[in-house]
Amino acid sequence: MNTLTRLGRHAVASITTLVKLAALACALSLAGCGSPLVSDYALERPQLDLRDYFNGPVTAHGMYTDRNGRIVKRFIVKMACSWQGDDGTLDEAFTYSDGSTQRRVWHLKRLADGRYEGRADDVVGAAHGEAGGNTFNWRYTLALPVDGRTWDVQFDDWMVLIDERTLLNKAEMSKFGVRLGEVTLSFTKG
Repeated sequence: MNTLTRLGRHAVASITTLVKLAALACALSLAGCGSPLVSDYALERPQLDLRDYFNGPVTAHGMYTDRNGRIVKRFIVKMACSWQGDDGTLDEAFTYSDGSTQRRVWHLKRLADGRYEGRADDVVGAAHGEAGGNTFNWRYTLALPVDGRTWDVQFDDWMVLIDERTLLNKAEMSKFGVRLGEVTLSFTKG
């Protein structure tokens, strides 16, 4: 075997090794891009107890931004909240910046291990959530009326208790895995 052939084989082996290392590095970096887990916040305080926070009057101020970050709508939500044991009702009255109104009544059920299930007339199936520390993650599909049609839009909703009165909420909206926009809310208890 001549020197040129050996150098060529060595170069191919080196390139193959580099490609494998680059693929491994790419796979490892993508593995770190997963969504956060509620358990990541288990030690955060103050502790969020939905039965405590959403009990009595709560007001929320919010906005919807499209996928480009443009503010599309602003709104205020007046909520009447109550619990009977592990069963809760959140009666939400929305008033939008364009003057339109909407009402949604959530029926919540506290399950074991910090988990919750919720239903509302415009929620497709059931919403499923989990609380841990000062955080609550809620995932559900909402039937949204858009230009005379109804779209089933997925929500990945994160709530974080800042103090006893203030709860911040960020919900990403998507359809077929494509990000449509985001809803941002600030809840105030009392």
